[in-house]
Amino acid sequence: MTYANGRVVHDADSHVMETADWFKPFAEAEDLGELKLFGSESSRIDKIVTDAQARKRDPEASAKAAEHPIAGTKGWGAFGAFDGEERTAALTQMGFASQLVFPTVGLRPVHSAKDSATRYAAARAYNRAIGAFCADKRLFAVAFAPLEDAAEAVKVAAQAIDAGCKAMLVSSAAPGERSPGHPDFDPFWQLLSERNVPFMLHIGSGTMTQPKAFQNNGRARSPDLHGGGENLRFCDYIMLWYAPQIFLTAMIYDGVFERFPRLRGGVIESGAGWVPDFLRQLDIAHRAFSRTDPYLKQLPLLPSEYIRRAVKFTPFPSEDISLMISQAGADLFLFSSDYPHPEGTSDPLGRFERSLAQLDETAKDKFYRGNFEAMMGMSPSAPH
Repeated sequence: MTYANGRVVHDADSHVMETADWFKPFAEAEDLGELKLFGSESSRIDKIVTDAQARKRDPEASAKAAEHPIAGTKGWGAFGAFDGEERTAALTQMGFASQLVFPTVGLRPVHSAKDSATRYAAARAYNRAIGAFCADKRLFAVAFAPLEDAAEAVKVAAQAIDAGCKAMLVSSAAPGERSPGHPDFDPFWQLLSERNVPFMLHIGSGTMTQPKAFQNNGRARSPDLHGGGENLRFCDYIMLWYAPQIFLTAMIYDGVFERFPRLRGGVIESGAGWVPDFLRQLDIAHRAFSRTDPYLKQLPLLPSEYIRRAVKFTPFPSEDISLMISQAGADLFLFSSDYPHPEGTSDPLGRFERSLAQLDETAKDKFYRGNFEAMMGMSPSAPH
């Protein structure tokens, strides 16, 4: 019996753990020097990767790692972390019907690019690389399109979609000092709508963190969630939903969801406990400001109705899913494992099941299957 235990489960969040040479077969030759993924942590990661490659050559060790991958080693040492063949075996063992695959460090060259040409070359290389990793049709490659140059974003996105990528990651920050709802970006949203490809907001690019002034507290800087020196800390965690709220509010207010009624998206690994109150506050603000705001008057739907039609959210395993569903309904929330990142825990299904225990089978099936298929524009499958 697989980890999914016979239930149809789609995984809305997993990752590839890119290696130092991950880009090499996919980068345009002149850009190879720009696509460096690691700095001071390079030797540590190289050692983990080398050990994982040696494990693959050892049939006994490989079989043991494949027995229950989601409960095993996480990070670069995980089964299927960077090896596509292993990931296929891991997915089979877990029993997930499909799995969205996001980057871990693969976008560093995009965000650190010295100019626009290099930025878009790095994005094209990343998209080719993630597409190659997701050769198994159950692995859904999430491409990335930098929106700063609207015309180039359309080209990059179209190339990735033509190559088989199933979703489009965008930064939740304002692209090029413009709202994502600026008319310049309409061709991009139109492309996604017409090609039946959802946009994705994910923790990382654009995520708001604690302002530096508040870190000046007379104490040494605390370690991040992984015990390192860069990622997520307590005071950052409680801000994870700020950037998605700002982005989605702009998409509503600037009329994007109205102009493109088929457009869909997901907010991934930013928690979801905030969603019910976000919907309430959107409609409270609409009632208060639509009396005088001509742009709000033009919208035929309530703000919350646009979100319900277009967007899905992944809760963290520690959140109370039953409470969210009781407040906002069963159509908004998605299962995710975050494999092979440690934040997903060694038993995400078990933790979600405990939270969903009081709900009926219809609500559970939407969480594990139906809402993902709606977000991805897939034909509905049978629940079992």
